[in-house]
Amino acid sequence: MKPTTIILSLVAAALAGVAIVCVSTENDARTELAKVQDEAREQIRAARDKQNASERKAAEAEVKAKTSEKLAADAAAKVAAAADAHKKTDEDFAASKEALAKNATKIAELEKARSESAARVNELTAEVAKLRDGTEVREANAKSKKAEADLEAASAALREANSKLAESEKNNALLTEENNRLKARSREMGSGSTPDHRPL
Repeated sequence: MKPTTIILSLVAAALAGVAIVCVSTENDARTELAKVQDEAREQIRAARDKQNASERKAAEAEVKAKTSEKLAADAAAKVAAAADAHKKTDEDFAASKEALAKNATKIAELEKARSESAARVNELTAEVAKLRDGTEVREANAKSKKAEADLEAASAALREANSKLAESEKNNALLTEENNRLKARSREMGSGSTPDHRPL
């Protein structure tokens, strides 16, 4: 075999070897690139899923925050309404006590008047034998009956005032209890605890 042929054969073999190495390296590179691309796509997908989950959680948290704010505002409005009702009840209670005091004074005056009328009736009764026509006795009896009727009316007014006072005290106690409960509930909402969804 000629040296030129041998050299050409060696060169061809070397080139074939280089070509095989290049082809093998290129295939490995493509495989590695495909693998890297798949991993990159998977990481991008996972990151996108995490971002979507975070956005959903943020939206849910915003909805819960708005709901809590609305519940807190409603509770504050109810506390204010209860406070106003409590104030009105206190005013009614004070008015009832004042009316009761006035009625008690009037009853004392009527009791005194009745006592005086009774004393006068006794005096007139002692003098009835001396009187022939009995005019003064009839007038005294009429005054005594009128005083007794006034006393009975005052007693009825006192009973009614006592009834209203008892009702006012009952309403005052109920509103105080409701006011305290609403204040406690408002403090719970302000502290971030789970709101109580029971009806007020």
